[in-house]
Amino acid sequence: MGKRRSRSQSQLLNSLTKKQKKHLRDFGEEHPFYDRVSRKEAKPQTCQLSESLDTSSSESEAENEPEQVSGYNRLLATLKDVSKEDEEEEEEEDSVIDETEMNLEDGDSDISVEEETAVASTDVQKNAALPADPKRKDGHGPPGTSEESPEEFTDAKHESLFSLETNFLEEEREGNCSLKALQDPFAQHVNKELKEKDIQAVATNPKTTHQLKWPILGQLVFSSRFQQLETFKPPKDIDLKSLHLQKPLESTWIKTNSQFLSGPPNSSSPFTPLQKELFLIMNSYRDLFYPERTALKNGEEIRQVYCLHVINHVLKANAQVLANNSRCRSQKLGVGDDDDFRDQGLTRPKVLIVVPFREAALRVVQLFISLLEGDSKKKIIVSNKKRFNGEYGSDPEERPPNLKRPEDYEAVFVGNIDDHFRTGVAILQRSIRLYAPFYSSDILIASPLGLRTIIGGEGEKKRDFDFLSSIELLIIDQADIYLMQNWEHVLHLMNHMNLLPLDSHGVDFSRVRMWSLNNWSKYYRQTLLFGALQDAQINSVFNKYCVNVQGQVAVRNVPVTGCISHVLVQLPHVFQRMEAENLASVIDARFNFFVNKILPQYRDAVMSHTLIYVPSYFDFVRLRNYFKKEDLNFTHICEYTQKSGVSRARHFFLQGEKQFLLLTERFHFYKR
Repeated sequence: MGKRRSRSQSQLLNSLTKKQKKHLRDFGEEHPFYDRVSRKEAKPQTCQLSESLDTSSSESEAENEPEQVSGYNRLLATLKDVSKEDEEEEEEEDSVIDETEMNLEDGDSDISVEEETAVASTDVQKNAALPADPKRKDGHGPPGTSEESPEEFTDAKHESLFSLETNFLEEEREGNCSLKALQDPFAQHVNKELKEKDIQAVATNPKTTHQLKWPILGQLVFSSRFQQLETFKPPKDIDLKSLHLQKPLESTWIKTNSQFLSGPPNSSSPFTPLQKELFLIMNSYRDLFYPERTALKNGEEIRQVYCLHVINHVLKANAQVLANNSRCRSQKLGVGDDDDFRDQGLTRPKVLIVVPFREAALRVVQLFISLLEGDSKKKIIVSNKKRFNGEYGSDPEERPPNLKRPEDYEAVFVGNIDDHFRTGVAILQRSIRLYAPFYSSDILIASPLGLRTIIGGEGEKKRDFDFLSSIELLIIDQADIYLMQNWEHVLHLMNHMNLLPLDSHGVDFSRVRMWSLNNWSKYYRQTLLFGALQDAQINSVFNKYCVNVQGQVAVRNVPVTGCISHVLVQLPHVFQRMEAENLASVIDARFNFFVNKILPQYRDAVMSHTLIYVPSYFDFVRLRNYFKKEDLNFTHICEYTQKSGVSRARHFFLQGEKQFLLLTERFHFYKR
């Protein structure tokens, strides 16, 4: 009888839609809109009501006569069973998740955990269409929380598998993974102790500098805000063992970097000359500014070496935490000494990699997989790999086949060029978890716009920047592209780096390093800044926000040949010098000088074709308004102009109908 009742109730529930079920659970009855009107008379049905319902009939009447129950009571009677069925379904899902996690914990498995459900496919379509609007309301939610926008996918399935608190190193492997504090640069850096007087003296001490010339990097400027300034020169030969790389990087790096090596790959020459000098500076945990990174020449070569540094840093940090977990467990059992196990920050994210496009993020993750996997037959575990390739990859058929651009343009704008993204990566030994929640991640990969929508601004309710509190390694790659996107996002990010978090986020304060508790994390953060040019705004970020205790290294090579020598057409070039009282008045002085001195020379009818190239969009708007006010014969093109407007402006300028054409630098950058 019970089986028949539950079967009929389940059939009745299956016939309802999701909205009907929700209304039934909330209000105890079906919505009147969905009332079924039947011409046939309803036959009497017997239904056992819930114990909570009041019945006025006596037991004898209930036993002798079949009771006719209304549709309302019949649906109400199924409420308890509905909740029980939901609980059973949740228990079944939890059991399935536990089984997959147990399978993943098996070290002999070499499968790649991927999401292939229909829900995941719909989320991919939603997430791929994220608009690059920094004022989106649903983009301000903190990462990895339920308040996040529905388009933002985070992997909550493998939390226990990649948790640093619940995993341990095996006892027989603990000795092999232990760090040699006397020689390892990582241990020397994180264990370096600062005093209060050193921190107070940073603001008053003048920056000490020293110049050296290296064979490949050229002129280097070593600087430090602290009293001691140490410099060094690169050795002629370098061995992987002397670099203190964490396993398995000693074996996988040679295979991963073989495409850039001229000779056969071997341990005696595992780097190119440029990579060797860059990695020596990175491995010393000094801040680095390299302004000669180009997409055509050495972009991928540099990406390889900083990905090696990132994986090496994360593996060492996590190995230290797991080893101390084992020691703490032994100490609770009565074995071991009472040592201070301070080995982590206030939040888990250790590395932040800022890249301009999704294609760059895809290549970084692919390098992570190669560095952990190498050429071994045993594949590493990569969760959500298929989803990541779908969202961050690109379809070659999407690009116009007849579109011809310069080589540097093709190298920069290759693949998926969406500039609004962010994702977390968790690494535990030989496993990678993509789309990890930010507070469960070791590495954060994001664009400036993707971080800006999370950090938010003053006065906004939904904003979060606690995940930036314990960043130990910050990498800003292709900084010159951010000048063409929005440099304010980079400055906003730097202003929120290494601040004390507003929430504890479940941290064990007995394991937090003292310099992190003292809010000195910015003095231990290493910043690697790569760009294609030396710009005043990029130099300002490096000089203002990089205060590493180990010091700073900047490449300051004077250009040997200028770009003007590459101009093919023989045209006269006239440079005019203007005077300004101070930096604050430069913008107004330049505008007045152009309007009063230069523009009158080109208002004659002889100068019928004059193109005015404006680097700043604000100057462009100011000039456009001035031209309209003076009623000059002009047209304009900027990065926000639609295709029809661009074609119309080019036609008028070509035919001589418009004397002036205002053009912005960003339009040339994106549409050249």
